[in-house]
Amino acid sequence: MIGHRELEPDLVIVACAISAGIHAALVPEHLAEGLGAGLGFAAAAGLLGGVAVAVTLRPHGTVLLVASATALAGLIGSYALAVTTGVPVLHPEPEPVGGLAIVTKAVEAIGLLVAVRLLRRTRNATVPSLSFAKGLIP
Repeated sequence: MIGHRELEPDLVIVACAISAGIHAALVPEHLAEGLGAGLGFAAAAGLLGGVAVAVTLRPHGTVLLVASATALAGLIGSYALAVTTGVPVLHPEPEPVGGLAIVTKAVEAIGLLVAVRLLRRTRNATVPSLSFAKGLIP
């Protein structure tokens, strides 16, 4: 039987993949608003897709978990900025809050929380000590 701890990396992968798909689907709409916004959504989709694949290949890689947490937190923060003050240069006016965006941010928040949990567990794991034969290390 698989426990919830074994499934936690899968939650990070799924959160990144869902967010990547939604951002990719919204690229044309945002390109119509402006090149910067469209490229931003394309970059987010590419980054999240890459992180999802990388975490699939190495589910407990610390650097990859940091990358996924950073990407997800950045997207949540970017959206908060976009709906409150707008994003300077790319989208200077605040955008309205949308249902799809709220669901996407909820999925990203779950992925972020799980990634942070995995990172904390990795950090708290005991590091095996190396034993050296007497005389090899001065």
